Amino acid sequence: MDFVTADNITQQVLEVMQRTPDPRLRQISTALVQHLHAFIREVRPTEPEFEAACAFVVGLGQATSEKKNEVILASDILGASTLITLLNDATPASTPAHDKTDAALLGPFWRAGAPEYASGQSIARGQEAQDVTQTLLVQGTVRSGAGETLADAVVDVWQASPVGLYENQDDAQPDMNLRGRFRTDANGRFAFRSVRPAGYPVPTDGPCGELLRAQRRHPYRPAHLHFMVSKPGHQVLVTQVFADDDERLHTDVTFSVVESLVGRFEQAAAPSGNAYTLHYDLVLQPGEMHFPMPPIP
Repeated sequence: MDFVTADNITQQVLEVMQRTPDPRLRQISTALVQHLHAFIREVRPTEPEFEAACAFVVGLGQATSEKKNEVILASDILGASTLITLLNDATPASTPAHDKTDAALLGPFWRAGAPEYASGQSIARGQEAQDVTQTLLVQGTVRSGAGETLADAVVDVWQASPVGLYENQDDAQPDMNLRGRFRTDANGRFAFRSVRPAGYPVPTDGPCGELLRAQRRHPYRPAHLHFMVSKPGHQVLVTQVFADDDERLHTDVTFSVVESLVGRFEQAAAPSGNAYTLHYDLVLQPGEMHFPMPPIP
């Protein structure tokens, strides 16, 4: 091996990468080196800029806690999470739109092990449940891409409160508030009660907030509900349904709003007992049931 120079260092690193036995890891490592070195040559970072970049990466880990995952958040605000989701969710152009529910990013706030509820029960167990002007009934059907209704599918839901906070961020909310799991009935139907979620700013007290301020970007997400739907023999569907009247549908800080995922949050007719209703059907694709790693405990 020759002595290292600015001209030959990339090739030397790539030659070392070729020793990697695992072919997929070798492919990823090679591409990473190629793009990273090309990026460095393009922007020519100064030593202080390199130090700042390292401090940013270290800060992501230091800012991660039981309340948020700053690493996931960084991936979200850079558009990486959504791009990965869209690429992995790609289907043949011949697939009819009604045979598929588009995926959306998991986000930094999903918790595994949410309580199980009977159909129609409410996941709102905090003070927000007292506001009858914000009550929400959510209904839908889970089916396969072939059109078959899927009984006993698990619909895992989570959301922010009407003040824009998830329960793990808000000491005023009970543990696992506004989170729950429901099973579809024999006809694939599910239903639960909640309150209308609010749009909210992503956490800005860490490196991600500093980056957003430096870029003069707002930190807000439009109001939405999270869904994770699973049944053996099918791929786990991770998606979000957005409120159709939110002003930030086109400026989501995490670049997550796919048009098909905008749901109609309709005012309910009296005397239904609900201020709003949402009906949204969910379609599962065949495949292996693989759950994501929880971003927070």
